[in-house]
Amino acid sequence: MQQIVNFFIKYRNFLLYVLLLFISLVFTIQSHSYHRSKFVNSANFLSGGIYSGLDNITAYFDLKVHNAQLVEENNRLRTKLLNTRDSISQKIDTATFHKRFRFITAKTINNNYTFKDNFLTLRAGSKDGLKQDLGVITSKGIVGIVDRTSTNYATVISILNSNSQINAKLKKSNHFGILVWRGGDPNIVDLIDVQSKAPVQKGDTIVTGGKSTIFPEGIGIGTIKSFELDPSENFYSIKVELFNDMTNIGYVYVIENLDREEIQTLEQQTADEQ
Repeated sequence: MQQIVNFFIKYRNFLLYVLLLFISLVFTIQSHSYHRSKFVNSANFLSGGIYSGLDNITAYFDLKVHNAQLVEENNRLRTKLLNTRDSISQKIDTATFHKRFRFITAKTINNNYTFKDNFLTLRAGSKDGLKQDLGVITSKGIVGIVDRTSTNYATVISILNSNSQINAKLKKSNHFGILVWRGGDPNIVDLIDVQSKAPVQKGDTIVTGGKSTIFPEGIGIGTIKSFELDPSENFYSIKVELFNDMTNIGYVYVIENLDREEIQTLEQQTADEQ
């Protein structure tokens, strides 16, 4: 307490000057409209700058939340687009429209791409609706197929896996093949068993063929980088450069075909009768 008293005694002249200066400024601002307006504008500028800075800081830390919200919004839009496109292609009356596909958003927490048989791990599991043999994509193209699930997590067989075989086709025609991976460059996969009559050109787009209940038709895969024809077998072997950067997978969409069990049951019954 004595130190505080000593401080005021020591600097009494300076403190008196500051007090008188402050009082004079207050009277000046209050008695002159010009000075008052300048003070208000300066105060608004200062407070506006502070609020703007705080807002930028808050926005930065909210990016994770905003990104998740954008992914969910893309999920809803993708579901609506795919189901609408499917209904149009089948000429279904909108009054009796049947939703065929559902999308589930998930975050990738592990991604292998340097081995022969690579897989991904997703932070979403059976409680989120994930199950075996559901297709996994990003906004750019396919990623793989769900293999196993637990309550909160799921593993995905990557398209960069020697066991992966996905039905695919040339976008500009209905010539189909099988998408496989033979190792090496994680940005390149092979499309095999494409008939020699197919109009193959470098740069052509490859998409999913829709011949299974896993991926809908027309999901992007990549473009033709090179190709060669095996004269003895009359099939093309095509190198496909992927749309996805498989070394950098973040949020994904898991596709569920809601008609899958019905289709598989019917096909099994037909096969059993043969």
